[in-house]
Amino acid sequence: MIDTSVQAPTTMRSGGEVLVAALAQQGVDLIFGVPGESFLGALDALYDRRDAMRFIVCRHEGAAAHMAEAYGKLTGRPGVCMVTRGPGAAQAAIGIHTAKQDSTPLVLLVGQVARAHLGREAWQEIDVRTTFSTLAKAAEQIDDPRRIPEYVGRAFATALSGRPGPVVLAIPEDVLTEMVDVADAEPLTVAAPSPSPEQIARVSAMLDQAQRPLVLVGGSCWDAAACTDLQTFAEAQGLPVVTTFRRQDVFDNRHPLYAGHAGLGMDRALAQRIRDADLLLAIGPRLGETSTDGYTLLAIPKPTQRLIHVHPGSEELGRVYAADLPIVAGPATTVRALAALPPRAAPPWSDWAAAAQADYLHRLRRTPGTRALDLTAVMAHLRDVLPADAIVTNGAGNYTIWVHRYYQYLPFRTQLAPNSGSMGYGLPAAIAAKLVHPERVVIDFAGDGCFLMTGQELVTAVRYGLDPIVILINNGSYGSIRAHQERVYPTRVIATDLTNPDFVAYAHAFGAHAERVETTAQFPDAFARARAAGRAALIELVVDSDQLTPELDVAAVRARAAGPVA
Repeated sequence: MIDTSVQAPTTMRSGGEVLVAALAQQGVDLIFGVPGESFLGALDALYDRRDAMRFIVCRHEGAAAHMAEAYGKLTGRPGVCMVTRGPGAAQAAIGIHTAKQDSTPLVLLVGQVARAHLGREAWQEIDVRTTFSTLAKAAEQIDDPRRIPEYVGRAFATALSGRPGPVVLAIPEDVLTEMVDVADAEPLTVAAPSPSPEQIARVSAMLDQAQRPLVLVGGSCWDAAACTDLQTFAEAQGLPVVTTFRRQDVFDNRHPLYAGHAGLGMDRALAQRIRDADLLLAIGPRLGETSTDGYTLLAIPKPTQRLIHVHPGSEELGRVYAADLPIVAGPATTVRALAALPPRAAPPWSDWAAAAQADYLHRLRRTPGTRALDLTAVMAHLRDVLPADAIVTNGAGNYTIWVHRYYQYLPFRTQLAPNSGSMGYGLPAAIAAKLVHPERVVIDFAGDGCFLMTGQELVTAVRYGLDPIVILINNGSYGSIRAHQERVYPTRVIATDLTNPDFVAYAHAFGAHAERVETTAQFPDAFARARAAGRAALIELVVDSDQLTPELDVAAVRARAAGPVA
């Protein structure tokens, strides 16, 4: 007789356990999110892996998604965010938009209503696939727990392939609790597109015909080795290098071939130099609105400059600009091949490159300000005292013009800033940076309007023992909107003035170090105290509300709008 009392070993696991195992297969070590009842099964599975895979509890899903996006920028691996359905998913959408516009790999996991209730507009139900279909690279729903490894593997591969970006997976709550027997899946291999030898030879031939070439670098898919190869290529060919919007850390800003930043508040001399170039070698960037000064620096669809456009996403080539040589390839494989080209002993554009560098250095020099607190002096001080590998983050607003113009980014991945122009990005990004690189100094620049979008995350930094330093620039205004308002509708100011809390007391309430600075002379000592505090810190800089950019105040903008006096 067969003894049926002895059961065969079981490999049955809950869907939540299968999900967490699939994330472990992808090397996930941090998950950012706000807990929800729709994914309790996943949270329970995380309990047994809580040391190796930390769930970072945030205070808002938008901040959690931005932390995951910053993680993706820092590591080159998809950041992971986990939120609940309906309100949670809707609030995380801002981070998905940033990841899409910044070409950052990210996977958003959304707890969904139970399968039996789908389509009834059940509690907090949304159609995740429809809602995120235009925001993400892909948006799918896992209705069978046995297919979790397949979907997770595909999500990570999609997030990394071609032009990187966000992928959204909805998982009904009962999928996470159903018991199944399914094997884990190995991560998929993502192909890295490379330029052909013929394309590299043509790049060299087009350089042979150039007199005024410029290299424009940006986008994603860079790493430290690629930046080294870029520098080798630029030095061997004597080429001036321009970084595009908020990608200043791709090329050493103190290198003699650095020609500046094509971004917000672009130098007019640099803008004209891009127009005057006879060859543009764009490696990585989409050549979006900000980097092209509102699509004015290159004619559409056929630029007057000869254009070589290198991008890992074939759909981006020709979307706006018809390149003379489009190359579907990643920056890393491209600059590796370009670095092997024979050096040029005396390129005909040497004077052109030297003039581009001179323009940048002229732009960097500051004229001592007459205001009580001079932001250019603040930036100059930080250039002098911060270590080369300090990470600088920011959100959106006119205050960022000072950061981008007067700070110098040195090694790769020292800048975290949103191409999407999303307010509230800086503090979540700084928290992610401290989690990934706790040994490095991390500075977040924020405007008063920008900061209060996600300022509650100071308590997240305190909870996890992190010590980013927030430099909060308080002008009592939504400054960038005020600048646009004054330019288009001078004197008709509405809806841009702000009433602010006591920011020092606010930071103290969360357990952070905080100080208020009202003069330039006070800043160095205040900053030194913040660095020595050993915990999250905030320095409030009180600046004049009429100072819109380093060159323009409200009176000057109104005078420009009024035009010449008859």
